[in-house]
Parts: sequence; C-alpha cells; structure tokens
Amino acid sequence: MRFYPMFFQAVFSRMDAEKAHRVGFAGVRAARAVRLSTALRVYTRADPALEVEALGLRFPSPFGLAAGFDKGAEGIGALTDLGFGHVEIGTVTAQAQPGNPRPRLFRLVRDRAVVNRMGFNNDGAEAVAPRLARARRELEADHRGRARPVLGVNIGKTKVVPLEDAVDDYLQSTRTLAPLADYLVVNVSSPNTPGLRRLQDIESLRPLLSAVGAAADEAAARHVPLLVKIAPDLSEEDVLAVADLALDLGLDGIVATNTTISREGLVADPAEVEACGAGGLSGAPLRERSLEVLRLLRERVGDRLVLVSVGGVTTAEDVQERLAAGATLVQGYTGFLYEGPFWARSINQGLARLARRRG
Repeated sequence: MRFYPMFFQAVFSRMDAEKAHRVGFAGVRAARAVRLSTALRVYTRADPALEVEALGLRFPSPFGLAAGFDKGAEGIGALTDLGFGHVEIGTVTAQAQPGNPRPRLFRLVRDRAVVNRMGFNNDGAEAVAPRLARARRELEADHRGRARPVLGVNIGKTKVVPLEDAVDDYLQSTRTLAPLADYLVVNVSSPNTPGLRRLQDIESLRPLLSAVGAAADEAAARHVPLLVKIAPDLSEEDVLAVADLALDLGLDGIVATNTTISREGLVADPAEVEACGAGGLSGAPLRERSLEVLRLLRERVGDRLVLVSVGGVTTAEDVQERLAAGATLVQGYTGFLYEGPFWARSINQGLARLARRRG
C-alpha cells in the first residue's frame, strides 16, 4: 500500500492535476472493467461491525467519498469496490456545462491540499440519470445479502441561470435525479459558481430547500432524505441559522463543510499559492475549521439531524475524531488523491482496530 506515495511522486505529481485525476479514475474503472471487482470487494470490504444506520439507510461503513470525485456517475461501482461506504456523485446541474477554463485544479503538496475552481463541470441531469439507474442495479446485484454502499446525489445551480431563477433550476435536477438517489444534497456553498453562496442566506435558502424537498418526494414517490451542504467560511451566527432552518424545515441533515476561500495557515511558498489563483481549498488545512463547524452544529441540533463531516480527513483517527465530535457519517476526497486507491480500505481497517481497542 505504501507504494502509492512513491508512484504519486514519480508520476502523478509531474502531471497536470486534472489530467492525473482523469488517469487515476480511469485506472479505478479499468479494474472493474476487467472483472477484478469481486476480488477487490473481498479485500476492501469493511468489517460488519462498522455498519451505520442513518437517513433511514444502512451504510456498510461510516466513511464515504465526497462529491467532486465522480461528477457524472461514471464509476460508482468501481469506487464502492474500493471500500467506500457511500459515494456522493456530482455536483450535477440541470444543464450540461463545461465548467471554468483550464487549468482549474492545483495541488499544494506540502500542505496535502488542493485548490480547485472546476465550476460544476458535468454532463447535466438528463445524461447522468441513466448512469445512476445502472449503478443502482449493479450495487444491488453486487451486495445481495449485506448492506450495499449508499448512493448520494449532490445538485447545484447551472452557471448561466440567474439567481432569481435558481429554484426552478434546482427543481429540474431534483425531478430527474431524486428517484434514483438514496439521499439528495443541495449544494449552495461552492465558491466557483458566481453568486452561488448567496443562496446560503436564510431568506434565499428557505424557499429553495422547501421546494426541493417537496419535489424530490413527489418525483420519487417516497421520502428522499434531503441535506444541505454549507461552506466553512460562514460565520458562527450563520452556521447556527442554517442549523435552525434545517430543523424548522424538517431536513434530514447537513453536510459540513465544502471548500474554503481562505488561504490561512498554509506552509507552501506564497508564490506557489498565488499561482493557483482563485478557487476552493480542500485537504488537510481545512481540518480544524471543519471540525469546529461540526461541533457547533452538533451542539445546536443534538441528535435531531444527521451530520456528515467532510474536510481535512486523512486517517482513521481523523474519522474517529469526527464521529466522536458528533458526525454520523464522514467523507473524504483530497486524501484519496494523496493516499491512493486503497485509502478507504485503510480507513475502514483502522476504524475496526480502534473499535476493538475501545471494546
């Protein structure tokens, strides 16, 4: 397993970051295409003791893959073969869009961080829907008799749609994708779509979440668990206001947090950071703020909401720290880029060891 850091240094670190992502993801999908999946699942399967009941669903592990890695539902089966307890795809928008100009993804290796300004590049809800349907069928077939990995769908606003029309835009994605999702996340916190974070204002967020929740349940003819994803850059007052709104509307949970626009506390050369330009920072530097927001939310909502913690998670100890601080589920993404394909397996094994020690 420790071969990967050397491989990363020798190969991926010399590639454009977005190209390296495409190559790595293609390799993960290729393992499934050549039918290594069954063997992989035996190797990476989480200990049954790690199963978690949340959102009315059974997760084989509390640790999953955050939105952003698989934007278009192109490799869900391959990713779950690696041991992730859930995969959240997206962000998906109602209309297909190319995202921001390249280069738009940058590594800060000394900080174990990434800066991205991808801009919700995706194929659009209509194109993603049949892939989701196929992935659900495959997951159900692959995991008969045991908890199957859970499929989350993260939706956002199409860039060209004005903010005043945002609700209708989200509703298009909702009606198309909610019937295929185990749970749905409304993303109003990416810094890479102009004006999007203004939707975190309570007066904008209330009608959006109300409309999406109603449309999701109607389209799916069942309750689709609904969560909202928030930014780490919100003030304490605003974090608590979102928590109160989620309780008032009867949401199922909150995903905390998205990437940050802050560049504080980095060890990388300032010129290197400056060269990355604008965008959201993810990875290890987000750890403390993400944990702080999690604790703030849990103190406010108690056990009335599912809290999904994401940001700066690298080790099993990091995941356990989030669970102890009140998270029900934990997600990672940037760590996957630095730790390699068996990262989820390592996390799950570490969680099982920690559980045995506590027992």
